[in-house]
Amino acid sequence: MALDSTPKGWRSGVRYALLIVMAVIILFPIYTTIIASLKPGNRVLRNPLVPDSFTLDVLGDAWTQGRLGRYLWNSAVVAVLVTAFQLITSIASAYAFSFLRFPLKRFFFAIFMATLLVPFEVTLLINRRTVDSLGWLNTYQGLAVPFLATAFGTFLLRQVFMQIPKDLNEAASMDGLGHWGFMREVAVPLVRPTLGALGLFSFLASWNQYLWPTMITTEDDMNTIQSGLRLLRSSDLDKPNLIMAGTIIAAVPILVVLVVFQRQLVRGLTAGAVKG
Repeated sequence: MALDSTPKGWRSGVRYALLIVMAVIILFPIYTTIIASLKPGNRVLRNPLVPDSFTLDVLGDAWTQGRLGRYLWNSAVVAVLVTAFQLITSIASAYAFSFLRFPLKRFFFAIFMATLLVPFEVTLLINRRTVDSLGWLNTYQGLAVPFLATAFGTFLLRQVFMQIPKDLNEAASMDGLGHWGFMREVAVPLVRPTLGALGLFSFLASWNQYLWPTMITTEDDMNTIQSGLRLLRSSDLDKPNLIMAGTIIAAVPILVVLVVFQRQLVRGLTAGAVKG
């Protein structure tokens, strides 16, 4: 079969070649991490790209020596709390900015969005001092409370709420359905795909938090998985395969969540992109 020599065919070929190169670049670190996590300690640095020997003992050692079970539980608790509250606060604030009428609404929305321009590192010390004054060091609420609301979630849901026809809101009002009923029965079900995408983003961001948990946890039992990997790395510098195994274990929950909710993610990202 002859190759397509038309300009369109050449463009498609170049596009696929670039995609293949990008895929190799992205997958190469993952491949090397998996290979290193399954090799015995005395063979990690020998032919690091060749899977010449395997053992599952490394994963078991990383799980027990690194106390990864406890750290995974802490990360899961914090991520679920943050995700749930971010969805609740984002729905409430986005609905208010979309459907309620109050003075200076645009001004307050602009101020609300301006918080996106403030890096979290700027507020890190004051947040740490506040959590310390409340006695929340080494607690789940200390790990979760600073992230219970997100301006990004408000902006995302407001953009989707604005696409809901105003006639629906007026018809609901005529039927005696107030704002709470309209939000619960009409608005939220219509934006469910976007809520799924926002929930996934919130969960992944919370799961991958490193700096904040490191700053407010001084007890080993309250470390999250990211700070736990730091401790594993510092205690076993001569066992790189153990560190790689811990990294693979920490990535498994993220992979599971992505696989389970990939449809909601795609639907949420494409919601409103195509109009009938």
